[in-house]
Amino acid sequence: MALVIRLRRQGARKKPFFRIVVAESSSPRDGRCVAQIGTYDPACDPPKVNLRADQVERWLKAGARPSTTVANLLDRARHSATA
Repeated sequence: MALVIRLRRQGARKKPFFRIVVAESSSPRDGRCVAQIGTYDPACDPPKVNLRADQVERWLKAGARPSTTVANLLDRARHSATA
């Protein structure tokens, strides 16, 4: 059971809103997830990322691999928190 941290699409057509979730790598993009650990709203200017940092750290320590996009969002959130 390989776990990944990835985006799950929500929202209306042409108005995307994403939840950042922990899911099994074999499950579909919008399928069942293990946990929801944050949100990403690209429609805002600048795009808004909300994360539960304690949950993110917990799942990363448990071996969950972030997708490329989520890794970029996590990196951006870390940099904005320190600035």
